[in-house]
Amino acid sequence: MPTLVELVPYDPNWAKHFSDAEAVLRATLGSSVVAIDHVGSTAIPGIPAKPIIDIDVTLSSLSAIPRGSAGLVNAGYEPRGNRYDDDVWAFLLKSSAPQLRVYLCPEGNRTHERRLVFREYLRHHDDAAKEYSFLKRRLAAQFPYDGDRYTSEKSQFVQGIVEIALGYV
Repeated sequence: MPTLVELVPYDPNWAKHFSDAEAVLRATLGSSVVAIDHVGSTAIPGIPAKPIIDIDVTLSSLSAIPRGSAGLVNAGYEPRGNRYDDDVWAFLLKSSAPQLRVYLCPEGNRTHERRLVFREYLRHHDDAAKEYSFLKRRLAAQFPYDGDRYTSEKSQFVQGIVEIALGYV
C-alpha cells in the first residue's frame, strides 16, 4: 500500500510534543526504562520532516521488550514489528497529533546508538543539516507515494554522516 511522503517545515513545538510523550511513556513502561530519546528529523532544529515524532525507548534488557510491547499496545499503539532484525521494535500512535512512532530497544543497541550519533552530528553541523534537508526534499518529490523507497534512498547519506562522526572517514 502506497504511503504519502509528507514533509513539513520544522516546528519548534515538536520538542514539547516529545517532552509530553516522554512523560506518558515513562509512566506506561515503568522501571525498565533506561532512557527515552527524541530521534529522527523532528529532533533536529531547522530540518523539514514528516509530522511524526520518532522516539527511541531504551529498556534495561532484551527480556523487557515483550512487557514494554504489551504496555504500548494497551496504550493504543499499533505494533509495526522488528523490520530490520536489529532488536528494535516499532510502534505507531496514530491518534495523537502529531503521530508518535516509538521504538523499543535494549541497552547497547547499535541502531539506537547510530541514530543518536546522526542526530547530534546534524545538530552541530549546519552544512550537513542543509545537505540532508535538500536530499529529503528531493526524495520526497521523487518518491511521493513510496515511503520505503524514500527512507532507503537516504541510507547512504546517513551512513556517511555516522562514519564521519565516528571518525571512520
